[in-house]
Amino acid sequence: MQPDLNAFAVFVLVAEQRSFRAAADRIGVTRSAVSQTIRRLEETVGIALVRRTTRSVSLTEAGERLHAEVAPAIADMRAAIETTASLRGLPSGQLRLAVSSIAEGFLSGPFLASFAEANPRVQIDITVTDEEFDIVAQGYDAGVRLGEVIEQDMIAVSVAGDERQLAVCAPAYRDRFGAPSHPRELAARRCISWRPAPGIVPYRWEFAADGKEFSVAVAPEITTNDMALMIKLAVAGAGITFGMERSFRPWLERGELVPLLEAYCPSFAGFYLYYPSRRNLAPKLRALVDHVRRFG
Repeated sequence: MQPDLNAFAVFVLVAEQRSFRAAADRIGVTRSAVSQTIRRLEETVGIALVRRTTRSVSLTEAGERLHAEVAPAIADMRAAIETTASLRGLPSGQLRLAVSSIAEGFLSGPFLASFAEANPRVQIDITVTDEEFDIVAQGYDAGVRLGEVIEQDMIAVSVAGDERQLAVCAPAYRDRFGAPSHPRELAARRCISWRPAPGIVPYRWEFAADGKEFSVAVAPEITTNDMALMIKLAVAGAGITFGMERSFRPWLERGELVPLLEAYCPSFAGFYLYYPSRRNLAPKLRALVDHVRRFG
């Protein structure tokens, strides 16, 4: 079997976009041309790779396995081509990033605005998500996550130094109910908790004492996947919430929130920009890595 590298590249694009039309628009051909390319590839490998309906496109089990195998190679080839093209000019192309919703330092306006200004030929496409997945298989150039959840085979660059998680509440709530003296008391308090997605148990609040880490499973009265809503509720006196100190900082500085249990909230390694180790790092990604190092 003589592999058609262009067909594999089109297949990876369809898998990433979950749409024949979107894939066609990306490469400047007709939807019919993309469909024919996928059909020829399926005939070559002898098995269906894509499920087509009038409303959606998804991968079969064989398609998922093929995508997992070929996507990294296609990404490497794209990076190699962009590296060669960069000899003629500045970093360019679409830079796809998967960023944790609580990576405040990276998602701040000044950081991204200054990168965009310095690299006008780079189109930045950011997906803010707290799901954990293989960024290479999903077609992302890089991600931003807490260091503790990044795979060991990735290159990681610190974004904003150490972080700290903190329990906070409104002064009125503290004055009315008193401040807890130990994290175990949180089980009996009104709490506002975070969960990454529906059907997933709320995040366990993590603390440390005498050098040992421990977590507390609070019984939240309110649970959400939106940090902004958690902050609004806490400011309104709905209860105690827990998250990154950097996320709460503007409200702490204005006195709208007050910290709790600080003795049990040590600092830890924070967020990192991470990406797969490749010989040929795309100029657009190299520019972002350099920007992170300068900005940090």
